[in-house]
Amino acid sequence: MTTKIILNKTGQVLLHAIFWCGVLLFYTYFFGFNSADFNYVLSFSLFLMPITIAITYVSIYKLIPDYFVKKRYALFGLYSLYTFIISAYLIVVSVFYGLIYLSNFQFNNMAPISKSLLLVGTAVYLVVIIVSAFKLLKLNAKHSNETKKLETKILETQLKLKEQELNYLKMQIHPHFLFNTLNTLYGFALKKADETPDMILKLSNLLDYLLYQTDKPFVSLTEEIHHIEDYIALEKMRFNNTLNINFKTSTVSEALKIAPMLLLPFVENSFKHGVIKNGELSINIDLRCDENKIHLQIVNTASKAISSKSGIGLDNIKKRLDLLYLNQYELKIDQTDDLFTVNLNLNLN
Repeated sequence: MTTKIILNKTGQVLLHAIFWCGVLLFYTYFFGFNSADFNYVLSFSLFLMPITIAITYVSIYKLIPDYFVKKRYALFGLYSLYTFIISAYLIVVSVFYGLIYLSNFQFNNMAPISKSLLLVGTAVYLVVIIVSAFKLLKLNAKHSNETKKLETKILETQLKLKEQELNYLKMQIHPHFLFNTLNTLYGFALKKADETPDMILKLSNLLDYLLYQTDKPFVSLTEEIHHIEDYIALEKMRFNNTLNINFKTSTVSEALKIAPMLLLPFVENSFKHGVIKNGELSINIDLRCDENKIHLQIVNTASKAISSKSGIGLDNIKKRLDLLYLNQYELKIDQTDDLFTVNLNLNLN
């Protein structure tokens, strides 16, 4: 690490040295215009170099980063004025240097351009302005890069938090679903019913979906529907003649994808909180697709006192919808003394 720092510093010093050699050549060429006295021009240029270097470094290492970039404009203006006054004084000194020491008070012996304070000042401040502009561009590029990195880190953190929250919600949904289904299977096993093997097979399919498919971000809508049908078949075995269920699907496309276990908890909720009235539990499920939108309606017989306690399943599915389909869904839940209704409009785009 130390060697790398030393190499970086060495490279930086070399670049600065090369740049200032270039500035010296510029001064020599500029002030040598219409002058044959090379020694005078070179000496005058060398005298200007420390002035130019000092003004430039004060600008790029103090004024710009400490005041301009930090939006301390009043101090930036004040210290820039101080810098200008001092530099202007030094430029005047350089002209007198050329007149007194280099031309022995012979005004005509001076290089033509070095006689003008305006042109000497223009040459010096041109270098300062160019270097300062480059510094500002460099700082702006660095700031943009840091901003992008910060935004990326924030997005990554948000995604991780969402992923953790989704996993947490799935952990809540899965045991809830399994608890209800295993209770049904346990009842059939006690009765030694003939339907038990078929029930175990359907439960096995659901467990396979639960354990291996829900880790995927999306599954096909037809696959979700298939496992809803398996779940309904399990519940039909449990309720026997006390269940009146109608599950209708229409215009379902094989290409549509949906988050796994997104619709099944709504169906599960209709069984869990449904109430048998007049000898039967009545559930109507209608699932329709319109291009990339799905419309799910579930209506079941219910009691207001019972259905008001929706349990963790419905609460969690609302949270999952917010995480996965924020501003892409509309969920309405209505309940009366006799019916509990869920309407979900979901945009799968």
